[in-house]
Amino acid sequence: MIITTAGRTNLEMIQEAEDTARRLKVPYIPRWKRSIQALQQEVHDDCLVVGKNRLEIYPLGDQEPCFFHPNSAMFRIKRLQRGEMDPFIAASRLTSGKKLLDCTFGLGSDSVTASYMVGEQGSVTGCEGNRFLAHLMQRGLNAWDDGSPELLASMKRIQLKPCLALPLLKTLPADSYHCVYFDPMFEENISESHGIKGIKKLAVYEPLTEETIHHAYRVAKERVVLKDHFRSERFKQFGFRVQIRKTAKFHFGVLEK
Repeated sequence: MIITTAGRTNLEMIQEAEDTARRLKVPYIPRWKRSIQALQQEVHDDCLVVGKNRLEIYPLGDQEPCFFHPNSAMFRIKRLQRGEMDPFIAASRLTSGKKLLDCTFGLGSDSVTASYMVGEQGSVTGCEGNRFLAHLMQRGLNAWDDGSPELLASMKRIQLKPCLALPLLKTLPADSYHCVYFDPMFEENISESHGIKGIKKLAVYEPLTEETIHHAYRVAKERVVLKDHFRSERFKQFGFRVQIRKTAKFHFGVLEK
């Protein structure tokens, strides 16, 4: 990874790019009016671009950047405010004051929706194995300013850890989160989302194993929830009770404590 600025830059963006490079321990390269593709041809690496309003990551060889966007959380929270049902919230049974560990943060829409549901008295923690993607997402959660006060507050309350799920789960005490959540198939939703066409190349796909489920079950106070394709064998493999959604590509499976 290299760090640079947008084409039309200023001292503030340059300072942030330099600070980001030091924090992430990667090179900062001045833009000097060069295209991102020209920079990448020189260094043969991914590129994180500090812009005026957002960060973008250009995976090597891609023309389209990855950037933060709350995506479906924007309308899902509106639905919850109208008293309508959200399938993820129904499966996880999250209510005010509860704690969620999202082991496959991905684009964050489930975590943002959950953060709204658990409110200020609850908490949402996410895991992202790619530290550059984690930095981009955390910056987006904190800096996004388009939406309702409830949406913005929900995003800012999320704590995102740059790590894989299993090493984190091993360190956590029993019953420390009400719900532990896995969405290992989030990449199948990419074509429907904003600003994340490059995420397939950036995301770290941690396999779901017996050991991972064992620790998730230990850490969960109430339940472990798995979102997966309706044909997935993982529901049966790990003993999840499936909540069938007749018209949906994805079902939710639940392991109750």
